[in-house]
Amino acid sequence: MNAYSDLSMKTDEILRVELEEFRREHADLDAAIRALQERPTADQLTLQRLKKKKLWLRDMIARIEDRLYPDIIA
Repeated sequence: MNAYSDLSMKTDEILRVELEEFRREHADLDAAIRALQERPTADQLTLQRLKKKKLWLRDMIARIEDRLYPDIIA
């Protein structure tokens, strides 16, 4: 079972905890990417992997937020 389909089986409380963990990890990756980019000998493969993981986290954060806080058109 992948992470996307797993969201529907989790409680809101668990999703809120995961959301905070993902946000923290996303911020940590952002700092790591910036630090690595400042090096003149930055490993491009590592940068690419970190950026890909950061994008995955951003997607998961958006999916969890959509589940927890759905847009209600009034």
